[in-house]
Amino acid sequence: MRDDHRLQTVADLPDPRSTLTRTNWATLHHAYGPATDAPEILTALLDADQGVRTKALDNLFGILHHQGTIYEATVPTAQYVAAILPDPRTRLSANKTHRSFPGCIRADLLAWLGSVADSITDAVDEVGQRLGFPLDDHPPAVAAREIRPLLLSAVLPYVDDSDRSVREGAIAACIPLLDDVRLLHHRATLVPLVRQILGTSELWQHRERAIDALDAWGESSAGLEGQRNPFLFCDTDLSPDSTPWPSAASNAEGWTEDPPF
Repeated sequence: MRDDHRLQTVADLPDPRSTLTRTNWATLHHAYGPATDAPEILTALLDADQGVRTKALDNLFGILHHQGTIYEATVPTAQYVAAILPDPRTRLSANKTHRSFPGCIRADLLAWLGSVADSITDAVDEVGQRLGFPLDDHPPAVAAREIRPLLLSAVLPYVDDSDRSVREGAIAACIPLLDDVRLLHHRATLVPLVRQILGTSELWQHRERAIDALDAWGESSAGLEGQRNPFLFCDTDLSPDSTPWPSAASNAEGWTEDPPF
């Protein structure tokens, strides 16, 4: 039995190959039913072909964590994604569009982990409780909340990465993970990075996230500039067949100066 008093660390992450082969995916569900296709999706994230990687990222966001939903298959997927972050192949890229998250696949994977963490914060739970759907009544959400220390230990090494987009993605992913009461002590260390890196990002979404986090943590956000008028943007440049779901290297919020709508 796991010692509940010992926080999970990156050493506790299952080997990604083990997650693929030992998880009974057929008994788990994602947005479109049994997650029998999950191993293929996850393996394709590291494929040598850029088009294959791009499609895999689309499926990661659109099937295994569709519109921010935590499914049964989301938790083992999160463990797999966290475990492959050190793989050199995550330095490869995916096809980009005007709505894509900038940078290599590692930045996309960090954004995905951040999106999972965003879906299980106390604020989300508060809204759910008001509507009669607390997170505690949703076993996949409970399981996802339980592994937040594990995910944080996988994300933290990248908050000072040499790649700016990876660094920003890691810091942004840490913020919702630090909503966990077991991890609150990490906030003090992260504050300077939130202010100096995320708060000066070229992406207004990251700047807004920095301001919101600092304000929520009781820290000063003075001097940081968010998006002056996000309503200036519209979707008139989208083609008739454009999907409303963000493209492969983006998360549910979108990650360019254009908004995700």
